[in-house]
Amino acid sequence: MSSETAPTPDLKALFLGFSSVGLSGFGGVLPFARRMLVEERRWMSAEEFNAQLGLCQFLPGPNVVNLAVVVGKRCAGLSGAIVAPLGLLAGPIVIVLLLALLYDRHGHLPLAQSMLRGIAAVGCGLLFAMAWRMGMAIKDKTIFLPFGVLTAAAIAGLRWPMPIVMVVGLLLSGGIAYWKLGRK
Repeated sequence: MSSETAPTPDLKALFLGFSSVGLSGFGGVLPFARRMLVEERRWMSAEEFNAQLGLCQFLPGPNVVNLAVVVGKRCAGLSGAIVAPLGLLAGPIVIVLLLALLYDRHGHLPLAQSMLRGIAAVGCGLLFAMAWRMGMAIKDKTIFLPFGVLTAAAIAGLRWPMPIVMVVGLLLSGGIAYWKLGRK
C-alpha cells in the first residue's frame, strides 16, 4: 500500500467492497473496480492499480476476478484471496441465473433485443472511460502510451494473435523500462 492509500481492509470490507463492484455493472465491472479501489476506498493508488491489472491480464481467467484475488491476498492473505472474488461473484451469479430464466422465456422479443444492444453500448463507454483514466495515471506517457495504441492496432486492426502481441509488448516495454532505469 502506498502512503496515499487508506488503511488495509479486513475480510468484511473486502467482501462488501467487491460485492458492490460485482453488482454495479453488466458486461464488465473493471471500471467500477478501479473506481472502488482507487478513488472511493483508496486501497490502491492509480499506479498500483495499473501495475496489478497489468499482472492480472497476463494470468489466465477474467481480469477482474484475478484482480480481486490479488487485492484480497495482498490485504488479508489467503482468506482475502478467497473472500474478495466470492464477494465479486456471488450477487452476479444469482442475477445471471434469474436473467437467464427471463431471457429463455422472453429473449426473442424485439424489446429485449433492443435493451441488450443498449447495455452493450454502455459497457463499451465504461471501458473507454476506464482506459482514459488509466492512461492519465501513467507517469511517462510519451514513452508508454504508444504501446496502447500499437496494441489496439495490432489486435483490432491487424488481427494479430493476442499472445504474440502480449509477448512483444512485454519485451519492448520491459526493454524501455530497463533502459530508463539504467539512465537514472
